[in-house]
Amino acid sequence: MRNKGTDWPSTYEPFHIMLNDYRVADIVITNHAKSRYMDRISNGASNAEEVAAWMWQCLMQNRIKPFSSSDYNAYLIDDDSVVIAEFTELTGERDLSGQPLYSMIIVSFLGRISEMPQLRDLKTYFSLLRISHRTKLSKKKRRRK
Repeated sequence: MRNKGTDWPSTYEPFHIMLNDYRVADIVITNHAKSRYMDRISNGASNAEEVAAWMWQCLMQNRIKPFSSSDYNAYLIDDDSVVIAEFTELTGERDLSGQPLYSMIIVSFLGRISEMPQLRDLKTYFSLLRISHRTKLSKKKRRRK
């Protein structure tokens, strides 16, 4: 997203957006996140650049808020879509005041709370995922023997 052209009205505006304590200057969408976006958020087909542009627009409009659970790097978009993101510092990149700039890596889109109410409690949601994954592995192991 960073190397793509954007329409900035002035060259003196900072090329980063604050999200919590991070100065986000770049957005990276993983392949897993792209496939989850197409399955759970978007109805039509879209590519990684469109998803990154949509995320950048959400950041600029302050539509991304931290999820209530601080255990995961989960964020809410428009109080409905749950996103898991990680932040990595960009090497050699600083803003005008000397603060480091970060890259926001979108790991996964969990879905919409309006469609999946179990996303309201992420601890329970992830524990259910782990339990179901363990049972699938144990059943698969039993079949092999």
